[in-house]
Amino acid sequence: MNKIGLIVAREYIARVKKKSFIIMTILGPILFAGMMAIVFWSATREGDQKLIQVIDESGFFENKIENTETITYQFIQADIEESKESLLRSEAIFGILHIPKIDLDNPEGIKFYSTQSPGIAIEGGIEKRVRGIIEDEKLANSGLDQELIDNLRSYVDIQTINLSDTGGESESNSGIAFGVGYVSSFLLYMFIFIYGMQIMRGVTQEKTSRIIEVMIASVRPFQLMMGKILGIAAVGLTQFVLWAVMTTALTSVTSTLILDQPTITEQMANETGVDAEQIEAQNQAFDLSGVLDKIDVPKILVSFLIYFLGGYLLYGALLAAIGSAVDSEADSQQFMLPVTLPLIFSMMMISIVIQEPHGTMAFWLSMIPFTSPVIMMMRLPFDVPLWELALSVSLLIAGFCGTTWMAGRIYRIGIFMHGTKVNYKTLAKWFVMKI
Repeated sequence: MNKIGLIVAREYIARVKKKSFIIMTILGPILFAGMMAIVFWSATREGDQKLIQVIDESGFFENKIENTETITYQFIQADIEESKESLLRSEAIFGILHIPKIDLDNPEGIKFYSTQSPGIAIEGGIEKRVRGIIEDEKLANSGLDQELIDNLRSYVDIQTINLSDTGGESESNSGIAFGVGYVSSFLLYMFIFIYGMQIMRGVTQEKTSRIIEVMIASVRPFQLMMGKILGIAAVGLTQFVLWAVMTTALTSVTSTLILDQPTITEQMANETGVDAEQIEAQNQAFDLSGVLDKIDVPKILVSFLIYFLGGYLLYGALLAAIGSAVDSEADSQQFMLPVTLPLIFSMMMISIVIQEPHGTMAFWLSMIPFTSPVIMMMRLPFDVPLWELALSVSLLIAGFCGTTWMAGRIYRIGIFMHGTKVNYKTLAKWFVMKI
């Protein structure tokens, strides 16, 4: 065990002293904060002015579609075919909205012509405005007073309360739970992948440089493999903690200096057609202080640490075995996909898990050690029962013990092999070989 500790210290010190580690540790939060600044700036800046000509043959929409800060609606009396030809020749006209004579109960045939795809925001905004005018027209035809109609409209915010077994109540929010679960799952996937690959590359480089043969004279292959895995895990945790602290500080400063919440709310309401009150309510729900009140932060952080270490050790052991078996990184490609496929599959299944976080599919994927790190982190904000969490962690521990044992049997042979054409049959032979 003492030798493993020495190898861990060697791996940790050697890697944190590298310029690449120092540069990425500093550059990572800056890049993330810069990305957030670009997002905020893009959301608050005024977009390019666009002119949309409207040919209203129904007569219901004349001067009722309001202009926005970026889109001007111009009603014209023209033939649609001639207008389409004008659109092709003109650079000033962004598109043509053609509204034929429609039946208010079945408004079909409305088309938008453009030389380029309008995008979801513009398309959604046009649909919202046309739909609203049709609804107003139908309500007006029903004989109801417009003021009464306006008063009848309201935004409903349903408060979700979770009841515990003891009858206790706690407020929950599916949007916040999704955001926290998705971010933590993605970070876990990214860290396991990045640092797992570092193990494989490190083993391959030491094998090809023959340094490994000197080290094997002092330690057993299994001790060397575990020392490398644990050393790189310590490096990963160090970088993650530094990134978390620096990113939080930089993002807070950036958002304070750049973010103009009322402008963003107004911009989103104009472009997407969603009610400003609804967007404001969503913004308030995603306020940082509100988020921290609605989730169990210590539970999320402790679970993240456990699943990061468990998932990293599980995949890291298999990638170390691959690194020991091949003579170059290019030779490892044939073995990479089967090993990393469950991790990629986990990310692909997030969209299904989020639809039913307590369903059968989500339960079993959070129990299988190869998929549980990503899937369980996605489920955790949705109040997973404690027994499910305990069972998942137990199976993950058993899983990385099993993969470490399997990887160790391949590592002890593969690390000494040079110039051997390795395939799955060779790996199986090394696995059962007695030395």
